[in-house]
Amino acid sequence: MTLHTEEYRGHGFAIGLLTGTFVGAGLALWLAPRMASELRKRVTDSARDLGRQASEHYEQATSRVGEAVSELTRKGQDLRDDVADVVARSAHEVERYATAAKSDRVTAVSVGRSEVSGRRA
Repeated sequence: MTLHTEEYRGHGFAIGLLTGTFVGAGLALWLAPRMASELRKRVTDSARDLGRQASEHYEQATSRVGEAVSELTRKGQDLRDDVADVVARSAHEVERYATAAKSDRVTAVSVGRSEVSGRRA
């Protein structure tokens, strides 16, 4: 009986191994196309999500850069206006000084002429 049992076990193992091989191969063939299409779908979805995220980050960066440029432009214009005001005030001061100096010179020349005229007389 032991011989018969051992032969049966040997045949049973070989039959189980072959059955498992065929069932596994059949399942692999049946599931492989589906797995490949699912893998393609996952890769496509991941690439689409990555592209969407990259686009969102690009838009956010563009918005931040635009805001920074606008702020710098505003500050630059304010500085330009301040400098223009200082230059205008300085120009008015120079004009007043020149007018005063001219008036003093005219007065000094007039006084000098009248002194010269008075001496002659």
